[in-house]
Amino acid sequence: MNLVTLLPFIVLIGAMFLMTRSAKKKQQQAAQMRDHMTPGTGVRTIGGMYATVKEIGDDTVTLEVAPGVHAIYAKNAIGAVLEDEEYNRIVHGTATDGLTVPDDASSLTDSESPKTDLSKDSAPEDAPKLDLNKDDEPKDGKADGESGAK
Repeated sequence: MNLVTLLPFIVLIGAMFLMTRSAKKKQQQAAQMRDHMTPGTGVRTIGGMYATVKEIGDDTVTLEVAPGVHAIYAKNAIGAVLEDEEYNRIVHGTATDGLTVPDDASSLTDSESPKTDLSKDSAPEDAPKLDLNKDDEPKDGKADGESGAK
């Protein structure tokens, strides 16, 4: 056999080896991450739910998803084990660097700027006045609703 005919097969086998090696490495990292779970640790499931670890079994983990609400998950369903600081920032909304996020946008606006009145009763002084009570006839002699087609 010629080396040129074997080259595509060699490249294919090499690519498969590299792909399985990286996948195996990711699986080992995920297993190592799950081994670092301890009761009280904050986690994120693969579905995106944040919870606190309560108990760890052989293949399952009991998570507290809300105060007093416990759910049993497979260990493989844990997507990430979070640091306490990150978990508290995400779940409880507490910032550890002293920054706080306001509940509404009122504190983000300049308090010295004049307030805009959005009521219908007020109009700018220079706005033209409309008299809606006039009984003027239309200039073309037609009343409202009449068509002008011939």
